[in-house]
Amino acid sequence: MVQKLLSVFIVLTLLTITGCSNSGETTKVTIDRIDAEEVLRLDPDADIFQYEGVIYKTNIDWVEELALTKDVQIGEIKTQNDQDTDFKDGMANKLLVGAKIFSAKERGDILIVELEGETLKYLAIVEG
Repeated sequence: MVQKLLSVFIVLTLLTITGCSNSGETTKVTIDRIDAEEVLRLDPDADIFQYEGVIYKTNIDWVEELALTKDVQIGEIKTQNDQDTDFKDGMANKLLVGAKIFSAKERGDILIVELEGETLKYLAIVEG
């Protein structure tokens, strides 16, 4: 009797586990990029630019407190777009054309921009 109950319990457990599986499918986690429209909708006064398809934003308190070292120049602002939210790489809403973009030695998600002797830190804005 005990053996039959144990067998039934094992069979029910296996059926439950098999029935609750996702048939061998895997779950993929992705991090999507946020676009200029969404950033400006959340913060209309945001100072942003786009580099390699990613929007970067400045004036973030904890980023401003970081001690970062400017590395190599990776680009510059090519166009200014303060009229709409259709951004392309090298486009900014507040930075002037010609502002130089540098990588930061310490962090890959922060870029440093220099313009007329001023240094600004921009954080990559992504959503996960």
